[in-house]
Order: sequence, then structure tokens, then C-alpha cells
Amino acid sequence: MADVDALMRKAPVIPVLVIDRLEDAAPIAEALVAGGLPLLEVTLRTPVALDAIREMSKVPGAIVGAGTVLNERQLHAAQEAGATFIVSPGLTVPLTRAAQTANIDFLPGVANPADIMAGMDLGLNRFKFFPAEAVGGLKALKAYASVFRDARFCPTGGITLETAPQWLAEDAVLCVGGSWLVPSGTIDEAAIRQRAEAASKLRG
Repeated sequence: MADVDALMRKAPVIPVLVIDRLEDAAPIAEALVAGGLPLLEVTLRTPVALDAIREMSKVPGAIVGAGTVLNERQLHAAQEAGATFIVSPGLTVPLTRAAQTANIDFLPGVANPADIMAGMDLGLNRFKFFPAEAVGGLKALKAYASVFRDARFCPTGGITLETAPQWLAEDAVLCVGGSWLVPSGTIDEAAIRQRAEAASKLRG
């Protein structure tokens, strides 16, 4: 597979995006990239998600991936649309094998030690910790990190600009996923860029 570790280190925050209107895709991508956040996770939760990936992939500097990928069919559809990395809420053998065969960066979700062990059995050691706050928060992640020393995580779910620094201070955390960067509703590009600039400075 490609180097998901290097991908996770490109920015402290990966914006988790739910795109409802296709016309918003490029402006959102431009604002986030200008603010210092090049990685963009477009969740496959809306009818326009794949087209949004296509549009965002045209924005200079944007590294666009697909989130909420549940199966091999969605993986291939996202890759065809231009996604260069895949994020899943959970970990399954078929999806992992499909990602390995496709040679695409893959960040599967884990929520407990059994998930992490299953991922390691499949040759993985980079994971999305999800839903981070709901499954024990930073206290749980620290406990897992002490056992699984080679594992590194991107916690996602319930993290905010205010709490992100606490997560990023943990050695096992390479980045966090954040939905606060682009709230639902009317798109304010200046505000998105401002939030991105603040998030891009969270580490170092």
C-alpha cells in the first residue's frame, strides 16, 4: 500500500466534509487549502459526494480522499472519482484487501483492542480512532497506545478546535479529523479559511 503515515503527517487536522451542494465543493477546497489544510476527506454521505471529489481534486494543492467508505464497491467508485486515500468507519477484511490491491492509502476505523489486533493481523498499524469521544476519549486511546506501541492514530468524532491540542499532544496521534471546519449551512469561505488557519497551527 501507499505511505499512509506520510499522508497523516501532512497536517494536524483532516477536515471531515459533508458536501450537500456540488457548487460548494471547489470553494470549500480552495478555502481549506489556502488555510493550510491540504488533506480533505469527503464523506460518502450525500448524493453529490463522488462529484464533489472530482471537483475538489481539480483544486491546486488539494489531496482529496473519501470517507465513510463501507465496501469494495464504494472504494473503487471513490478512486475512480479521484480519491487518493480512503477512510472507513470500521475495519473489515474485504475492504482492507481491496485497498491493498488498489494500492491506495487506507485509514480504517478502530474502536477497541480487538479492532486494532485485527488490523495488525492484516498488516496495518495506522488507524482512525472512531468515534473518539464516544468510545472512551483520550484516556482510552492512551491505554491502547501503551499496549500497541507501533500503532498510530487519527482520532475522529467529537473533537473540536479547543480539544484537538490535547489529542495532538499524545505521541500516538499523528493528526485528528475535524468536522468543525465546515459547519452545515451557508458556505462562508473567509470563515472556513480562518478556521483552517487556526487548525493548521495546532501542532508546532
